[in-house]
Amino acid sequence: MSNLKKVLLVLLSVLLVLSLTACGSGSSNQQPQQGSSQQQDSEKTWKPESTVEIVAPANPGGGWDLLSRNIQSVVTEQKLVDQPIIITNKPGGGGAVGWTYLKGKKGNGSVLAVNSSLILLNNLLGSSELSYKDFTPLANLTTEWEVVAVAKDSPYTTGKELLDALKADPSKLSIGVGPTLGNDDHIQFLQICKAYGIDVSKLNFIVYPGAGGEEITNLLGHHIDLITISMAETLEQYRAGNLRILGVSSPERVPELQDVPTWKEQGIDVVFAHWRGIMGPPDMTPEQVKYWSDVFAKMVQSDKWKELLKNQGQYDYYMPADEYTKFLDDQNNTFSSLLKEVGLTK
Repeated sequence: MSNLKKVLLVLLSVLLVLSLTACGSGSSNQQPQQGSSQQQDSEKTWKPESTVEIVAPANPGGGWDLLSRNIQSVVTEQKLVDQPIIITNKPGGGGAVGWTYLKGKKGNGSVLAVNSSLILLNNLLGSSELSYKDFTPLANLTTEWEVVAVAKDSPYTTGKELLDALKADPSKLSIGVGPTLGNDDHIQFLQICKAYGIDVSKLNFIVYPGAGGEEITNLLGHHIDLITISMAETLEQYRAGNLRILGVSSPERVPELQDVPTWKEQGIDVVFAHWRGIMGPPDMTPEQVKYWSDVFAKMVQSDKWKELLKNQGQYDYYMPADEYTKFLDDQNNTFSSLLKEVGLTK
């Protein structure tokens, strides 16, 4: 073999070795990069880096304010969030002022607001353009239960007797409600009657702007036949023996009303919660939603949270974000249908 051929063979061998080495080196460099990227994705998290603000869309002292301060107290005491929490009261518009403020905090996971069924009803009744779909549901937290009550000497001793009378003649009895039609008290009774086959468009509601106190005074004075109202507002007169509660909207009997059957016990498939929850601004990231979901799941399990609810006459009604979102959809559809049937919306 000539010297030239030998040199060419050596060069080819060297080039082949270098090529294989380069390929192997590229492969070994690429693998750790992929692994590093996957690890970073799996470890991607979020948490607040500044003060957390919870908006109570009402003045201090009401239900929204109380819920906000309960959250602040328990989350701080249990050290569930590293940052301080402040409460901002923004009253007005049945919650709309505070919720408009929240809507302007797009994508900011450090600003939240408490809510209730008014986030649905304000929109359905045309008093606000805001919809629950403008926000990020995070958790439902608490509820109050609703009742139907009559005076102690009323001829109606059971819920079924009352509903039978209304089924025979829906306009026969006067029903006290307040402070306006289209609220939880009103819708509770519409749902009960609808489930019993009563024509809800013919019911005779008397509206008391003064709400509970005014309704109860007129019931005890025999100016109306019955009231649909939150349970807490009736307890004093119930315990005094001045009124009779015919049914409670809870799924099971409640400790304060052990002798009062639920509507479900009376064969009416209705559970109605006067609920309150918490939401974030629009466009929160999945990481932000997960962070707050974890916080609220731990909060509602704490003894401190349970003690606060018991002392304040509140009941646990926790739903995580995905369940709460579906619940809002269902509630909105139900409310919309009922309000149309009684002529409050088109």
